[in-house]
Amino acid sequence: MSCDLIFVSAEPSGDDLSVAVIQSLRTKLPDIEIKAIGGDTLETVELSSPLDVSPLSVLGLFEGLKVYPQVVKLADAAAEFIIDNAPKAVVLVDSWGFMLRVAQRLKKRAPHIKLIKLVGPQVWATRPGRAKTLAKLVDHLLCIHDMEVPYYEPFGLPCTVIGNPALDRLEAGDGDAYRSQLGLDEDQRLLLILPGSRKSEISRTAPTLAEAARRLVERFGNRLKPVVLVSKSVAELVHSGNLSWPRDTHFEANVEAKADLMSAADVALACSGTVTTELASQGCPMVVAYRMGPLTWFLADKFLYQPDYATLFNIAADKEVAPEFLQDQLTAENLSQAAGALLTNDQERAKQIHEQFEALERMGLGGKPAPEIAAEALIELLK
Repeated sequence: MSCDLIFVSAEPSGDDLSVAVIQSLRTKLPDIEIKAIGGDTLETVELSSPLDVSPLSVLGLFEGLKVYPQVVKLADAAAEFIIDNAPKAVVLVDSWGFMLRVAQRLKKRAPHIKLIKLVGPQVWATRPGRAKTLAKLVDHLLCIHDMEVPYYEPFGLPCTVIGNPALDRLEAGDGDAYRSQLGLDEDQRLLLILPGSRKSEISRTAPTLAEAARRLVERFGNRLKPVVLVSKSVAELVHSGNLSWPRDTHFEANVEAKADLMSAADVALACSGTVTTELASQGCPMVVAYRMGPLTWFLADKFLYQPDYATLFNIAADKEVAPEFLQDQLTAENLSQAAGALLTNDQERAKQIHEQFEALERMGLGGKPAPEIAAEALIELLK
């Protein structure tokens, strides 16, 4: 049975983007026929994935190598599902390695199906040669930044710049309502901990976040309420008992509460990723953390990664608006000191929030939402 579009996503952030674009598409074209491969978040738009893509939620060169046989098997299965359902076009969302393999299979077996990449590889940061590879495989790229386009022009790949999806992903949260729900007094502070949504992030970065949070609770006592935002994809690991969360930690698993929680938080300890842009858009100051495998970090640091910062709004501001502690600098002492300084200095908190919003405006905050631009582009491409 044919359909108009099939979305393919391989990790939670890709699922979120797929859902947002699908919602916009259905608003504009109520009769559009859409199917999808991805995670449980697709259920919010009444879609279910025919494949379990959870093994793909890994990060890092060598973590990826460990699941390579599963990647190949899932790429074969995804291509088979797509061909069987004969869509007019396929939207491949983020996740370079997996989407590359799906595209290769479709290009070979069903070249008549239009392939659209939603979010390109960070050619401006690492591996600009991927622009040539992508141009050979897909028909159109929906990219985030204007600075990406020149990388694809020599290879003739049409691009539509949609802006950063995380800027408009969350509506303004009701922080007061969330604080009231937790029973917090006016003089209590809320510490939000975001340990990540990938297994590798929970194993490498989350333990230090948990230890830093524990130190902060020891320092501030009952004046500080720790809340962990739990991604469904790693919930079992977060609750496994291997992480030393502070006493009286509240674990928030309701994705619908994310915006309210971010708005309510006084400071966040955040694993680097899309969530940092979401936090900044809710006016939450943060300290950013990340740790890769040693060899992956060495290759990225010495040969691959070009920008001076890991956080997108820090890159946009060209300075460290939010403190970043990466790899060897990622210690509980560093995190707790930086977060503690924000918790005890309202002027510094206000300054960081202001500078975060300034950086977001440079990234396109206030313009037409990225999912809407993407939906409009997809409708044109379907004609």
